[in-house]
Amino acid sequence: MFRRAYAVCVYSIYLLGRGYLSGGKKDAVELLIDSGAEVNVKNNEGKTPLDNASKLGYKDIAELLKTKGAKGETTMRKRPKKIIAAQYKQEALEGPIKFTILYDNYRYAEDTKPDWGFSCLIEGTEKTILFDTGTNPDILFHNVEQLNVDLQKVEQIVISHNHFDHTGGLLTVLERNPDVSVYLPVSFPYEFIRDVEAKKAEVTSVYEPEEISANVFSTGEMGEAIKEQSLILNTKKGLIIVTGCSHQGIVEIIKHADKLFDKPIYLVFGGFHLGGKPAAELQEIITSFKEIGVEKCGATHCTGDQAIEMFKKAYGKDYIPMGTGRILELEKEKGIK
Repeated sequence: MFRRAYAVCVYSIYLLGRGYLSGGKKDAVELLIDSGAEVNVKNNEGKTPLDNASKLGYKDIAELLKTKGAKGETTMRKRPKKIIAAQYKQEALEGPIKFTILYDNYRYAEDTKPDWGFSCLIEGTEKTILFDTGTNPDILFHNVEQLNVDLQKVEQIVISHNHFDHTGGLLTVLERNPDVSVYLPVSFPYEFIRDVEAKKAEVTSVYEPEEISANVFSTGEMGEAIKEQSLILNTKKGLIIVTGCSHQGIVEIIKHADKLFDKPIYLVFGGFHLGGKPAAELQEIITSFKEIGVEKCGATHCTGDQAIEMFKKAYGKDYIPMGTGRILELEKEKGIK
Protein backbone atom coordinates (compact mmCIF):
# COMPACT_ATOMS: atom_id res chain seq x y z
CA MET A 1 0.00 0.00 0.00
CA PHE A 2 1.09 3.57 -0.70
CA ARG A 3 3.16 4.76 2.27
CA ARG A 4 0.71 7.27 3.66
CA ALA A 5 2.95 8.54 6.41
CA TYR A 6 5.56 9.98 4.08
CA ALA A 7 3.20 11.16 1.37
CA VAL A 8 0.60 12.53 3.74
CA CYS A 9 1.98 13.22 7.20
CA VAL A 10 5.71 13.82 6.68
CA TYR A 11 5.22 15.58 3.36
CA SER A 12 2.33 17.70 4.61
CA ILE A 13 4.55 19.04 7.42
CA TYR A 14 7.20 19.75 4.80
CA LEU A 15 4.56 21.71 2.86
CA LEU A 16 3.62 23.57 6.02
CA GLY A 17 7.21 24.65 6.35
CA ARG A 18 7.14 26.02 2.82
CA GLY A 19 3.93 27.90 3.53
CA TYR A 20 1.77 25.92 1.10
CA LEU A 21 -0.68 24.83 3.77
CA SER A 22 -0.90 28.11 5.61
CA GLY A 23 -4.56 27.82 6.51
CA GLY A 24 -5.65 24.98 8.79
CA LYS A 25 -2.20 23.70 9.81
CA LYS A 26 -3.00 21.66 12.91
CA ASP A 27 -6.52 20.84 11.67
CA ALA A 28 -5.12 19.75 8.30
CA VAL A 29 -2.57 17.44 9.92
CA GLU A 30 -5.20 16.01 12.27
CA LEU A 31 -7.47 15.25 9.33
CA LEU A 32 -4.64 13.49 7.51
CA ILE A 33 -3.83 11.37 10.55
CA ASP A 34 -7.48 10.49 11.11
CA SER A 35 -7.64 9.47 7.46
CA GLY A 36 -5.03 6.78 8.09
CA ALA A 37 -1.62 8.40 7.93
CA GLU A 38 0.97 6.45 9.93
CA VAL A 39 2.73 8.75 12.37
CA ASN A 40 5.98 6.88 13.04
CA VAL A 41 7.31 6.00 9.61
CA LYS A 42 10.66 7.67 8.82
CA ASN A 43 11.61 9.62 5.73
CA ASN A 44 14.82 9.08 3.78
CA GLU A 45 16.74 11.11 6.39
CA GLY A 46 15.50 8.89 9.21
CA LYS A 47 13.19 11.59 10.55
CA THR A 48 9.62 11.07 11.76
CA PRO A 49 6.74 13.55 11.38
CA LEU A 50 7.31 14.52 15.02
CA ASP A 51 10.97 15.28 14.27
CA ASN A 52 9.97 17.51 11.36
CA ALA A 53 7.24 19.33 13.28
CA SER A 54 9.70 20.03 16.09
CA LYS A 55 12.37 21.18 13.65
CA LEU A 56 10.00 23.69 12.07
CA GLY A 57 8.84 24.99 15.44
CA TYR A 58 5.22 23.80 15.15
CA LYS A 59 4.56 23.15 18.81
CA ASP A 60 0.81 22.59 18.40
CA ILE A 61 1.36 20.03 15.64
CA ALA A 62 4.09 18.29 17.64
CA GLU A 63 1.77 18.01 20.63
CA LEU A 64 -1.00 16.64 18.40
CA LEU A 65 1.35 14.04 16.94
CA LYS A 66 2.38 12.92 20.43
CA THR A 67 -1.26 12.43 21.40
CA LYS A 68 -1.57 10.20 18.34
CA GLY A 69 1.33 8.01 19.45
CA ALA A 70 4.11 9.67 17.47
CA LYS A 71 7.71 9.11 18.52
CA GLY A 72 10.92 10.92 17.71
CA GLU A 73 13.21 13.68 18.87
CA THR A 74 10.93 16.18 20.55
CA THR A 75 13.25 19.08 21.34
CA MET A 76 11.49 22.15 19.97
CA ARG A 77 13.47 24.78 18.14
CA LYS A 78 13.83 27.87 20.30
CA ARG A 79 11.26 30.55 19.47
CA PRO A 80 11.81 34.23 20.29
CA LYS A 81 9.41 36.11 22.52
CA LYS A 82 6.26 37.22 20.74
CA ILE A 83 5.51 40.94 20.69
CA ILE A 84 2.58 42.12 22.77
CA ALA A 85 2.61 45.71 21.55
CA ALA A 86 0.24 47.22 24.08
CA GLN A 87 2.29 45.77 26.94
CA TYR A 88 5.72 46.51 25.50
CA LYS A 89 7.13 49.11 27.89
CA GLN A 90 10.80 48.23 28.31
CA GLU A 91 13.52 50.82 27.80
CA ALA A 92 14.22 51.58 24.15
CA LEU A 93 17.66 51.53 22.50
CA GLU A 94 19.51 54.83 22.71
CA GLY A 95 22.77 54.10 20.90
CA PRO A 96 25.39 54.17 19.83
CA ILE A 97 24.18 51.77 17.12
CA LYS A 98 26.10 51.31 13.89
CA PHE A 99 24.68 50.17 10.53
CA THR A 100 27.17 49.23 7.79
CA ILE A 101 25.98 48.47 4.25
CA LEU A 102 28.08 45.53 3.09
CA TYR A 103 26.27 44.71 -0.14
CA ASP A 104 24.22 46.93 -2.43
CA ASN A 105 23.62 47.84 -6.05
CA TYR A 106 25.31 51.18 -5.49
CA ARG A 107 28.81 52.12 -4.34
CA TYR A 108 29.22 54.64 -1.52
CA ALA A 109 32.77 54.02 -0.28
CA GLU A 110 35.78 53.80 -2.57
CA ASP A 111 37.34 50.36 -3.06
CA THR A 112 34.05 48.59 -2.29
CA LYS A 113 32.26 46.66 -5.04
CA PRO A 114 28.58 47.20 -5.83
CA ASP A 115 26.43 44.33 -7.08
CA TRP A 116 22.74 43.45 -7.21
CA GLY A 117 21.79 42.41 -3.69
CA PHE A 118 21.69 43.64 -0.13
CA SER A 119 23.39 43.06 3.22
CA CYS A 120 23.64 45.22 6.33
CA LEU A 121 25.63 44.72 9.54
CA ILE A 122 24.07 46.04 12.75
CA GLU A 123 26.32 46.63 15.77
CA GLY A 124 25.66 48.11 19.19
CA THR A 125 22.47 46.16 19.84
CA GLU A 126 22.39 43.38 22.45
CA LYS A 127 23.65 40.98 19.77
CA THR A 128 25.54 41.82 16.57
CA ILE A 129 23.25 41.13 13.60
CA LEU A 130 23.91 40.47 9.93
CA PHE A 131 20.78 41.25 7.91
CA ASP A 132 20.90 39.42 4.55
CA THR A 133 24.09 38.28 2.85
CA GLY A 134 24.03 39.59 -0.72
CA THR A 135 24.52 37.54 -3.90
CA ASN A 136 28.19 36.75 -4.48
CA PRO A 137 30.30 35.60 -1.49
CA ASP A 138 33.48 36.91 -3.13
CA ILE A 139 32.05 40.42 -3.44
CA LEU A 140 30.62 40.27 0.07
CA PHE A 141 33.98 39.34 1.59
CA HIS A 142 35.84 41.86 -0.57
CA ASN A 143 33.65 44.58 0.95
CA VAL A 144 34.00 43.09 4.42
CA GLU A 145 37.79 43.29 4.12
CA GLN A 146 37.77 46.82 2.69
CA LEU A 147 35.55 48.01 5.53
CA ASN A 148 37.55 46.20 8.24
CA VAL A 149 34.45 44.33 9.37
CA ASP A 150 34.85 41.27 11.59
CA LEU A 151 32.08 38.79 10.82
CA GLN A 152 33.34 36.58 13.64
CA LYS A 153 31.51 38.99 15.94
CA VAL A 154 28.16 38.29 14.29
CA GLU A 155 25.81 36.46 16.67
CA GLN A 156 22.56 36.53 14.69
CA ILE A 157 21.83 36.37 10.97
CA VAL A 158 18.42 37.47 9.74
CA ILE A 159 17.45 36.57 6.16
CA SER A 160 14.62 38.65 4.75
CA HIS A 161 13.40 36.24 2.06
CA ASN A 162 14.37 33.34 -0.15
CA HIS A 163 15.92 35.16 -3.10
CA PHE A 164 19.54 34.54 -4.02
CA ASP A 165 20.49 38.23 -3.90
CA HIS A 166 19.83 38.05 -0.16
CA THR A 167 20.94 34.50 0.64
CA GLY A 168 23.93 34.05 -1.70
CA GLY A 169 26.63 34.68 0.88
CA LEU A 170 25.02 32.86 3.78
CA LEU A 171 26.68 29.46 3.61
CA THR A 172 30.11 31.02 3.08
CA VAL A 173 29.58 33.26 6.12
CA LEU A 174 28.59 30.18 8.13
CA GLU A 175 31.71 28.33 7.02
CA ARG A 176 33.73 31.05 8.74
CA ASN A 177 31.42 31.64 11.68
CA PRO A 178 28.92 28.82 12.36
CA ASP A 179 28.29 29.84 15.98
CA VAL A 180 25.26 31.98 15.14
CA SER A 181 21.48 31.89 15.24
CA VAL A 182 19.89 32.17 11.79
CA TYR A 183 16.36 33.59 11.58
CA LEU A 184 14.42 32.49 8.49
CA PRO A 185 10.79 33.08 7.51
CA VAL A 186 8.88 29.88 8.26
CA SER A 187 8.08 29.37 4.56
CA PHE A 188 11.75 28.70 3.70
CA PRO A 189 12.23 25.28 2.05
CA TYR A 190 13.34 22.48 4.32
CA GLU A 191 16.30 21.84 2.02
CA PHE A 192 17.55 25.36 2.76
CA ILE A 193 17.16 24.84 6.51
CA ARG A 194 19.01 21.53 6.24
CA ASP A 195 21.92 23.19 4.41
CA VAL A 196 22.17 25.90 7.08
CA GLU A 197 22.05 23.39 9.91
CA ALA A 198 24.70 21.31 8.17
CA LYS A 199 27.04 24.24 8.85
CA LYS A 200 26.25 23.77 12.59
CA ALA A 201 24.23 26.99 12.88
CA GLU A 202 21.01 27.15 14.89
CA VAL A 203 17.91 27.95 12.82
CA THR A 204 14.81 29.71 14.09
CA SER A 205 11.73 29.73 11.86
CA VAL A 206 9.88 33.04 12.15
CA TYR A 207 6.14 33.22 11.59
CA GLU A 208 4.71 36.02 13.75
CA PRO A 209 6.27 39.31 14.89
CA GLU A 210 8.91 38.35 17.45
CA GLU A 211 11.70 39.89 19.51
CA ILE A 212 15.05 38.37 18.50
CA SER A 213 17.19 40.40 20.90
CA ALA A 214 16.53 43.32 23.23
CA ASN A 215 14.48 45.91 21.32
CA VAL A 216 15.17 44.25 17.94
CA PHE A 217 12.20 42.59 16.27
CA SER A 218 11.21 40.67 13.18
CA THR A 219 8.03 41.92 11.56
CA GLY A 220 7.12 38.27 11.19
CA GLU A 221 6.54 36.70 7.82
CA MET A 222 4.56 39.02 5.56
CA GLY A 223 3.24 38.77 2.02
CA GLU A 224 1.58 36.20 -0.18
CA ALA A 225 3.42 35.07 -3.34
CA ILE A 226 6.81 36.12 -1.94
CA LYS A 227 7.01 35.95 1.84
CA GLU A 228 9.43 38.17 3.66
CA GLN A 229 10.45 39.56 7.04
CA SER A 230 11.96 42.93 7.89
CA LEU A 231 13.68 44.20 11.05
CA ILE A 232 12.36 46.79 13.49
CA LEU A 233 14.62 48.47 16.07
CA ASN A 234 12.85 50.18 18.93
CA THR A 235 14.98 53.25 19.71
CA LYS A 236 14.48 56.37 21.80
CA LYS A 237 14.43 58.40 18.57
CA GLY A 238 11.64 56.19 17.22
CA LEU A 239 11.42 53.00 15.18
CA ILE A 240 14.13 52.11 12.66
CA ILE A 241 12.94 49.70 9.97
CA VAL A 242 15.43 47.74 7.82
CA THR A 243 14.02 46.05 4.71
CA GLY A 244 15.39 43.53 2.24
CA CYS A 245 13.14 43.91 -0.82
CA SER A 246 9.68 44.85 0.55
CA HIS A 247 7.90 42.49 -1.84
CA GLN A 248 4.79 42.75 0.33
CA GLY A 249 4.78 46.53 -0.10
CA ILE A 250 6.95 49.05 1.70
CA VAL A 251 3.91 51.02 2.91
CA GLU A 252 2.40 47.82 4.30
CA ILE A 253 5.59 47.15 6.26
CA ILE A 254 5.56 50.66 7.72
CA LYS A 255 1.89 50.43 8.66
CA HIS A 256 2.53 47.04 10.24
CA ALA A 257 5.36 48.44 12.39
CA ASP A 258 3.28 51.46 13.31
CA LYS A 259 0.42 49.22 14.43
CA LEU A 260 2.71 46.94 16.45
CA PHE A 261 4.35 49.71 18.45
CA ASP A 262 2.29 52.86 18.03
CA LYS A 263 5.52 54.89 18.04
CA PRO A 264 6.99 57.48 15.66
CA ILE A 265 8.98 55.98 12.78
CA TYR A 266 12.40 57.60 12.75
CA LEU A 267 14.10 55.89 9.80
CA VAL A 268 13.26 53.37 7.06
CA PHE A 269 16.02 52.06 4.79
CA GLY A 270 16.77 49.16 2.45
CA GLY A 271 15.11 47.81 -0.69
CA PHE A 272 11.64 49.22 -1.39
CA HIS A 273 10.89 47.20 -4.58
CA LEU A 274 9.56 50.10 -6.61
CA GLY A 275 11.50 49.70 -9.86
CA GLY A 276 9.33 50.26 -12.93
CA LYS A 277 6.38 51.80 -11.10
CA PRO A 278 4.87 54.94 -12.67
CA ALA A 279 5.68 58.31 -11.17
CA ALA A 280 2.10 58.86 -9.99
CA GLU A 281 2.16 55.67 -7.94
CA LEU A 282 5.58 56.50 -6.55
CA GLN A 283 4.28 59.90 -5.46
CA GLU A 284 1.38 58.20 -3.66
CA ILE A 285 3.85 55.98 -1.79
CA ILE A 286 5.99 58.96 -0.78
CA THR A 287 2.84 60.76 0.37
CA SER A 288 1.98 57.71 2.50
CA PHE A 289 5.47 57.86 4.08
CA LYS A 290 4.85 61.47 5.01
CA GLU A 291 1.31 60.87 6.28
CA ILE A 292 2.44 57.98 8.49
CA GLY A 293 5.19 60.22 9.81
CA VAL A 294 8.40 58.60 8.56
CA GLU A 295 11.07 61.16 9.54
CA LYS A 296 14.04 59.88 7.49
CA CYS A 297 14.50 57.32 4.72
CA GLY A 298 17.18 55.67 2.61
CA ALA A 299 15.98 53.86 -0.51
CA THR A 300 18.28 51.46 -2.34
CA HIS A 301 18.74 48.01 -3.95
CA CYS A 302 15.49 47.14 -5.78
CA THR A 303 13.87 50.56 -5.28
CA GLY A 304 14.70 51.80 -8.78
CA ASP A 305 16.58 54.92 -9.86
CA GLN A 306 13.48 57.02 -10.51
CA ALA A 307 11.99 56.22 -7.12
CA ILE A 308 15.29 56.95 -5.37
CA GLU A 309 15.48 60.38 -7.00
CA MET A 310 11.89 61.13 -5.99
CA PHE A 311 12.57 60.13 -2.37
CA LYS A 312 15.69 62.31 -2.36
CA LYS A 313 13.71 65.29 -3.58
CA ALA A 314 10.82 64.71 -1.17
CA TYR A 315 13.00 64.20 1.92
CA GLY A 316 15.82 66.63 1.25
CA LYS A 317 18.23 66.72 4.20
CA ASP A 318 16.32 63.83 5.77
CA TYR A 319 17.18 61.51 2.88
CA ILE A 320 20.00 59.10 3.78
CA PRO A 321 22.18 58.09 0.78
CA MET A 322 22.89 54.36 0.63
CA GLY A 323 25.48 52.15 -1.07
CA THR A 324 28.31 49.75 -0.25
CA GLY A 325 30.39 51.05 2.61
CA ARG A 326 27.77 53.48 3.87
CA ILE A 327 27.91 53.68 7.66
CA LEU A 328 25.00 55.07 9.67
CA GLU A 329 25.52 55.76 13.35
CA LEU A 330 22.69 56.36 15.79
CA GLU A 331 24.07 58.51 18.60
CA LYS A 332 22.41 58.94 21.99
CA GLU A 333 21.42 62.57 21.52
CA LYS A 334 22.07 63.55 17.90
CA GLY A 335 20.33 60.65 16.15
CA ILE A 336 21.55 59.30 12.81
CA LYS A 337 24.63 60.85 11.28
